[in-house]
Amino acid sequence: MKGVILQPNYLPWRGYFDLINIADIFVFFDDVQYTVRDWRNRNIVRHETGSQWITVPVITKGLRGQLIKDTQIDNSVPWRDKHWAMLKHCYSRAKYFDYYRSVFEDIYSRSWENLCDLDIEIITTLCGLLSIGHTRFVRSSTLDVEGRKTERLVSICNKLGITTYISGPRAANYIEDELFDQSGIRLVYQEYNYLPYKQLYEPFDPMVSVIDLLFNYGDDSPDYIWRNNCNE
Repeated sequence: MKGVILQPNYLPWRGYFDLINIADIFVFFDDVQYTVRDWRNRNIVRHETGSQWITVPVITKGLRGQLIKDTQIDNSVPWRDKHWAMLKHCYSRAKYFDYYRSVFEDIYSRSWENLCDLDIEIITTLCGLLSIGHTRFVRSSTLDVEGRKTERLVSICNKLGITTYISGPRAANYIEDELFDQSGIRLVYQEYNYLPYKQLYEPFDPMVSVIDLLFNYGDDSPDYIWRNNCNE
């Protein structure tokens, strides 16, 4: 049983969905500390003037140490209208923008209070658009699992029957590999070696949100994620 444990992110890049596609179980790590200026509430889109950050405003004042699952959106800022206007400006000329238009209109027409709920709804919706249908999703906050750092990851794997834990390469800097070994869990680091694709604006930026790929390539988007991953 292959598993991945990651924080929910806003409009994630294609590597995030590569990991979801590999996993039998994908755990949204939602009961860990929210980190500012990170991927939880922002991502990158491709604009004619270059790569642009698109950020969901959140309430953090006086809430130091709050968990991701408890992070509330600051709706005093008209962010939904701004984000949808930005996506239309960036991608209205993309080949498949109109094909997916109603999906994003629906997301940005709805009222959102909780950042985690927004992120997970977008991620699962994007999985549907990418034809990822086999992966089971779980929130870590529902598992009643304790422990620090790697110990907690191992506990989650044991609780869910995960026998192979797949992680992004950067985690190798802090994961205690021996704890996985001691629990009999295979640890695999996924490498992100993706083919470039033609974006609306040059030069190519590989770090943009997966929506950039979807709007430009539609149903062929998986060709530029898991089907032609250079690791294969």
